[in-house]
Formats: sequence, structure tokens, C-alpha cells
Amino acid sequence: MSHAVDPQAPAAPPAAEPAAEPAAGDASQGALGLPQATALVVGGVVGTGIFLLPATLAKYGTISILAFGLVTVGALAIAAIFGRLGARVPAAGGPYAYAREAFGEFPGFLNAWSFWITAWAGNAGIAVAWVGYVNYFLHWDSKPGKIAIALVGLWIPALINLSGVKNMGLFQVVTTVLKFVPLMFVAIVGLFFVDSGNFGEFNASGKSFLGALQVSAALVVFAYSGIEAASVAAEKVKDPERNIGRASIYGTLACAAVYMLSTIAVMGTVPHAQLVDSSAPFSDALNNMFGGGVWGGIMAAMAIVSGIGALNGWTMLCAEMPYAAAKDGMFPAPFASVNRAGVPAFGIWVATVLTSVVVAVNYLWSEDAFETILLLATVTTVIPYLFSASAQLFWLVTRERPVSRAALAKDLTIAGVGFLFTLWMVYGAGSDAVLKSLIMLLLGIPVYIWVKASRGEYGPGGKEATYVEDEDVTVDMRD
Repeated sequence: MSHAVDPQAPAAPPAAEPAAEPAAGDASQGALGLPQATALVVGGVVGTGIFLLPATLAKYGTISILAFGLVTVGALAIAAIFGRLGARVPAAGGPYAYAREAFGEFPGFLNAWSFWITAWAGNAGIAVAWVGYVNYFLHWDSKPGKIAIALVGLWIPALINLSGVKNMGLFQVVTTVLKFVPLMFVAIVGLFFVDSGNFGEFNASGKSFLGALQVSAALVVFAYSGIEAASVAAEKVKDPERNIGRASIYGTLACAAVYMLSTIAVMGTVPHAQLVDSSAPFSDALNNMFGGGVWGGIMAAMAIVSGIGALNGWTMLCAEMPYAAAKDGMFPAPFASVNRAGVPAFGIWVATVLTSVVVAVNYLWSEDAFETILLLATVTTVIPYLFSASAQLFWLVTRERPVSRAALAKDLTIAGVGFLFTLWMVYGAGSDAVLKSLIMLLLGIPVYIWVKASRGEYGPGGKEATYVEDEDVTVDMRD
């Protein structure tokens, strides 16, 4: 199994030898090939949010389409960076591994901690949206009923993940196809029904051009979280040096196509005044295109499939990054344990329990608090992105790792765009979300101290601490 190494070690690529062992070991357990890895990316990015996004963006006007385009460029830059870094460091953990290799173990820990918060908090968001579509059929509107539905949505993917990578990958491919085909149907066929009179104003928010662009872009940002999925699960991906980059790019391009085209199709087929107040914009679009209420049920069913597929992929990611960090001594040791199926069971159990608690609290005390959770998750999402872009810039500028002179200018440009994009995303989340996310990030420091102390280690190299007792004085004998 691969381990990250001391960033002060010689420049020889430390991940080359460790990467070979998991590739062979995982193959017997059903490692993820390019289709499964791409499905993991698509399944993590496309959840239930896309089914509500056009209505959310409509109140800002068609300027949100421009914002969508700008965010898509940034997301593709981040995906390309993951591809380059996946070839440099084909180790489990993705952004965690990149930050640790480039900057040391403490920044690596903070990235793992930030991503871990994002994963289980984001799953709470997907679960709550999923409940709304399930209730299209069940109408379990009581709080206990909603909690029960959410728990089913959370624990089915958890059990699938616990059964092994092969089952998880198969389920991910199936759910990705089932949700992607109807979305592409709306995105493509809907364009033939577009009426320019339905779009409304370019800037319908009453804000300045930059203000409306910034806010609508911030709403789009979280929709792209998950593009790092293949890099996080690097040990489960066949030929990670090649397939991480290809899966990240292909998956992001596929999601961008669905997002952009479907948003335009829905905005063009549903009158602006109706779309702003819609709770099921895709259903309204299909009803306007073909007529008949049956389409609402079809789209609700697609949203259910989409949500369970997203939860399946994110449940895997909830465990994979802390698993990689725990193997390097950067997370509590139980996160490094695996079950008979070869998956990090402890991480899956803990993350699913935490998500279940967040969902229950949301329904029992304050359903409005959920929007705050999503904004927090947006900030914690982009912190690993920022460090990944920074790691790529670090290696390109310092030449500590091999650099292709022919591709240097292109790689520097992509890394620079990715870095600026992540800063823009943090700014777009708002000061309140940034402050609360910073507090949650700092809460990880005691965990880091506890992990290091439990291993008897200190310093960036993980050296052992030795002590000499002399009456009332304890001296730390460090070399």
C-alpha cells in the first residue's frame, strides 16, 4: 500500500514503487477501470442539486449562464491539475497526498481534514434533497418520516460500499447511466423547444453586474464538487498515472455538458416568472415540452436514482482520504483498517453515522440551517483544490520534480487559473461561511496533536521524542 514520504527527501519520485503494489492488489478485488473511475467522478458531481439548480439561478437572470461558463472553465482547470498531479503522485488521497508531498505533513493533514468535513456534510445535503423527491411518491411529510427516508438513502450506499469496490463500482456505473441519459435528453431535445421570450432579463437580481455574476457563480460552485473523486480513490483505480487524469477530465466535461445545456433548455422552455417559483423545474420543462403530469413523476424517479448514485460515490470518498491519511499516521489509526472486502470500513461507518446525525438535527430543529451547512461545505471543498493547484505551481517553479519544458507554459497557465479560481470560490461563499469554515478547520489541530502524541512523534519528519527525567525538570533530547 502506498505511503507519502517526507517532503524533504531527495527528488526521486517516492510514489512510483508504492503505487505498483495497490494496483496489483486491487485488481483482484475489482479495481476501477476508466469507465468506473469516470462514473465515480460523474456520480459524485451530478447529484440531486442539478434538478433544482435552474430555478435557483433563474432569479439572477441569464447572467447565471455566463457565471456557469466561467465556473466550468475553473472546474476544468482543477480537473486538469488533478490529472497532472495524479501522474506525479499516483497515491491514494488525492489532494491530501499532493499537499503532503509538496508542503509537509501538517498541510496534508489539514487538507484531509477539510475534505473529510466536506464529504460527510455534503452527503447530508444530498440526502435532504433526495428525501424531497422520494416524497413525491410517498408523501411522508412528518419529521420522523423524512428522517426515516433519509436514513435509508444514507445506509443503502454505505452497505454497498462495505461489500467491496467491485459492487460499489458496478452500482456507480448503473446509477450514472440511469440518471445521465434522461438529463441529456432534456439538455438536447429541450433545445428544440426553446422560446427566447421565456428567458427573462439578463440581470434580474437588482444587483450590479459583478454582484449578480459573483452570487450566481457561488451557487454553481458546489455543484462541481466531486471532480477530485478519481484522485482520492487512486489506489482503487487501474493505471492511475493515466486514468486519474482522463477520468477527471472526461467526467468534468460530461457534467459541464449536462449542466450548461440543461440549464439553457429549462430556462428556455419554462417562462421566467414560473421558473423562479418552481420546485421541480425539470418536470415543468418536460410538461411544457410534451404536456401531461406523468413527466413530473418520471423526473422525480430520475432524481431519486441520481441522489442514491451520488451518495454511493461520496460514501466511498468519505473513507478513502482519511484512510490514506491514517496510513501515513496523519489520521486516527482506526481509519486505516479494512474489512474482508478490502475497503476502509471504519471510515464508512463513522462518516455515515455523522451524516445521519446532521440530517436528523436538520429535520428536528432547524431545516433552514441546512443552507449554512452547504455554504460551509463549499469552503471546505475548495481548500484542497487550492492546495492542489499550489502543489502543481510549486513543482513547476522549483523543478523539484521532473518538469516537461514543452508543456511548462501550458501547465503554469492551468495551475494559475486553478489557483485564482479557488480564491474566487472562497470569496463567493461569503464572510460568514468562511469564518465558520475556518473554525471547523482549526478544530482539526487538536486531532493532529493527539495523533502525533499517540504515535510518540514530533516534527515534520515524524521523529520519536525522547525524554530524560531529572528531578522536576523534563528535557526533550532532540537531535
